[in-house]
Amino acid sequence: MDSLHARRRKILVVDDEPKIVEVVKSFLESRGFAVFGAENTERAFEVLEEEDVALILLDLMLPGMTGEEFCGAVRKKSRVPIIMLTAKVEEENMLKGFSVGADDYITKPFSLKALLARIEAVLRRSGEYLPGNRLTFNDGELEIDFEARSFCKNGQITTPTPNEFKILEVLVKNSNRVFTREQLIDAAIGGDFDGFPRAIDGHVKNLRRKIEDDPKKPVYILTMHGVGYKFGGRQKSQPLNPREPMSG
Repeated sequence: MDSLHARRRKILVVDDEPKIVEVVKSFLESRGFAVFGAENTERAFEVLEEEDVALILLDLMLPGMTGEEFCGAVRKKSRVPIIMLTAKVEEENMLKGFSVGADDYITKPFSLKALLARIEAVLRRSGEYLPGNRLTFNDGELEIDFEARSFCKNGQITTPTPNEFKILEVLVKNSNRVFTREQLIDAAIGGDFDGFPRAIDGHVKNLRRKIEDDPKKPVYILTMHGVGYKFGGRQKSQPLNPREPMSG
């Protein structure tokens, strides 16, 4: 975390349980973050207007506007990373959270150290890549060069089309998020896209031909049936610490 800019150390905790906000705030501040608490979405929107927030910790069970609704509203204006905090453990709820723009998901009760690990991982993925920066996946099988806008697969360098690389870059930077076709178009291509949402499938198909060993059995560009696409490459990461339980 030492390499992150100071502006990327501001965390917004949105939870209607003051004890959780207080404990999380105290813990993260001891790790060098500036933490802002909000017990409802109205206050959360105010903080977002006032501060350059790096990441949002968002409880799903909120009074008034739900966490999913708040997440969707934020995504219309910002790509700020969002980690959802919730007691809901069903896969349907997780997929719904990812479909509206969540970057990660942690269930209550949770370990504070585990939460910190998730925050650091999401910030690393969402941070701006420096010139020459590369990321490696699946034990070195795939290396992505964000300066050269290319990737190296099993020792062979491939330069995809600009739109293909933009799609890959968005999926990699948000590897825990599932993108609908419309969201992927907006995030990767934006106003330059002219066509129907399903046209993005053609770009994905072409990208798979270049990045996958078997395009029919993708490892990197995954289809989440009924939702959209996500990145499936694996980076090395530390195991989550089950200690320091946090209830709520």
